[in-house]
Amino acid sequence: MEETMEKAILVAVNVNDKDYFIESLDELEELVKACDMTKVGTIIQNLDKVNNALYIGTGKVEEVKEKVIQTNVDLVIFNNELSPSQLKNLQKILNVPILDRTALILEIFERRARTKEAKLQVEVAKLKYMLPRLVGLHDSLGRQGGASGLSNKGSGEKKLELDRRKIEDKITELNKELKNIVSERDVQRKQRKRSGLPLVSLAGYTNAGKSTLLNAMVDMFKSDDSKKVEEKDMLFATLETSVRNITLNDNKQFLLSDTVGFISELPHDLVKAFRSTLEEIKQADLILHVIDYSDVNYKQHIEVTKSTLKELGVQDVPVIYVYNKSDLVLKDIPVVEEDKNSIYICASQKIGIEGLIELIKKQVYSDYVSVRFLIPFDKGNIVSYFNEVATINYTEYVENGTIIDVECKLSDYNKYVEYELKK
Repeated sequence: MEETMEKAILVAVNVNDKDYFIESLDELEELVKACDMTKVGTIIQNLDKVNNALYIGTGKVEEVKEKVIQTNVDLVIFNNELSPSQLKNLQKILNVPILDRTALILEIFERRARTKEAKLQVEVAKLKYMLPRLVGLHDSLGRQGGASGLSNKGSGEKKLELDRRKIEDKITELNKELKNIVSERDVQRKQRKRSGLPLVSLAGYTNAGKSTLLNAMVDMFKSDDSKKVEEKDMLFATLETSVRNITLNDNKQFLLSDTVGFISELPHDLVKAFRSTLEEIKQADLILHVIDYSDVNYKQHIEVTKSTLKELGVQDVPVIYVYNKSDLVLKDIPVVEEDKNSIYICASQKIGIEGLIELIKKQVYSDYVSVRFLIPFDKGNIVSYFNEVATINYTEYVENGTIIDVECKLSDYNKYVEYELKK
């Protein structure tokens, strides 16, 4: 039998006419869809401050309860993080599983996690979120019998049976496993560093088009479709870090990495759990900050991304602002604003990719030099090497060897400086 989608009522409090309240509610609806749930109603309350005991007012709780009974929903989802006591009190009154925004994001991550590392990271974040909320979370976390992570393992189980000590022990155990995976990742990172290839990292708000941009570059400079990553028009389609080697037409190469997107109020424990995955951004030579220019809240999304990068300790890394989906806003694209390190593109149609490549090259190939070499015939392997890793603009065969005009890395120039032909 086909599994029916869970039905949910959304509850949101607008405190003191909060900025971006409607947008935040729209985003909650997108998160609900991303979690394969369906919204059957929304209840909003305007307050000067939230109710300490119930988050919403007592009268509004009764309204929610009535709606729960009328619609026979599976759960109620709140648009902010609930305190342990609020969750416990609401659970008693509503008698239906409750998720807050944080728990919803954690559930999406749990469903999307594919690699062992991602699964461990999500489980650590979920356990940390759960620790202070054990009592109130029993029903909420027990609603999906066969799911992974914190949901019950058997359909007959109705209560979460882990006590605080067991959870803490489990977190310690998972962190040890993660530490081993992080060590492996560090080895891979050091190997890539030794290759001397610049690392360009994609960063930005979730669903801004980072994976689409990576695929567009793979498409333009590779013929192997297996190197593409999955792209979907939904929040958090990508959780795992993907690194691709991009070789340009002039033989210049760089590594391009794509990783999880950011969102406002991204759970702190989730950021901490994914810190090792997001380390790619910290180690980057250049960040491409991808922005959905067609989203009316793109300026807020930029600030959220900047704030998250700061929390990750990303400092002094050059940034190019890539305004994606610009075809939905501007008549003529691409538009390049070099003084602002910005470009307006459409990744899905591959419009503006060449201009972006030029901006990338100016940033990451600043240590390239133009030089003329005279390579003896018995050192033909050096010419072959430059053919593979550099741009040869001119070749001439003379009596005592091969003259080549090369644009190459400074390190390669220093390596073969003895063959330089002074002009």
